[in-house]
Order: sequence, then C-alpha cells, then structure tokens
Amino acid sequence: MPSPTSDAAEIDINDQPGHLIRRAHQIAVSVFHEKLGRDITPVQYAILRTLQKKPGIDQVTLAQQVALDTSTAADIAARLETKGWITRQVLARGQRELRLTAAGTELLAQTVPAMAQMQDALFSTMSEQERHDFMKLLAKFVTANNDRSRAPMRA
Repeated sequence: MPSPTSDAAEIDINDQPGHLIRRAHQIAVSVFHEKLGRDITPVQYAILRTLQKKPGIDQVTLAQQVALDTSTAADIAARLETKGWITRQVLARGQRELRLTAAGTELLAQTVPAMAQMQDALFSTMSEQERHDFMKLLAKFVTANNDRSRAPMRA
C-alpha cells in the first residue's frame, strides 16, 4: 500500500473539481468586472435581476432565491439601497419589502449588452453544443448539490 505522503504528492490540483470550480468562478468574476466595471458585483446583479422578476419580495425570500445567508443578503440590500438601486420598506410583520428603483431598472437595462458580451467571452472557446452541454451539466451539478451549500437556494 502506498504511503499517504506519496499519494498526496501524486495529486494534481487540476484534476480536482473543487479547484477547477474555484478557477471558473475567478474567471467568471473577472470577465464580469471587465464587461460591467466595478460599480456592481455579480451577487448584486443577481439580487437586482431577482427583484426585477419578483418585485416586493422580502429579504428572507430574496436570500433563499439567490442562495445567500440572510445577514449577507441584508448587508447587500443596504448597499444597493445606498446606491439608489432599490428601496426597502419595513412591513407590519417586521419584514422588509424590496423593490427596484427607476435607477435600478435603468442599470439593469444598460447591462444587457455587457452581459451578452460576458457570455460570449466566457464561451468563446466552446461550440454551441459544448455551451449547451456545459450549462446543462453545471445546472445538474448545482441542483444535485444544493443542500450541501451553507445557504441552499430555495425557489
């Protein structure tokens, strides 16, 4: 039986899915900022898009839909409110209702070309079939492992 030291020495991080997923995330974030600038982050973008589709949802539901813990979602929502992109209104039951402002809606409209460029840049080395297969497998992976996340996505 090989010793643990020699086994460990044989491991190539480029054969480890966790490492490749981390690298893919780094690349995606880098291309996001290259195309959209640094005024908005990928998580802020996800929150704004979610609010566009579901205006008036509360912070807890928002956190579940973008797979964030509630304190992180609240912190990001506060920053988005400061930027003038959303409003937060306290409801009678103590929850906060979130809505896009006109500025937030305009920002999202302006991101459409940049997001298309981002997708093209990320997939530039793949055929249409490879893009389709990659996205299908990535969605399958994320769905199958959702409950392993510290903040699982809830629909």
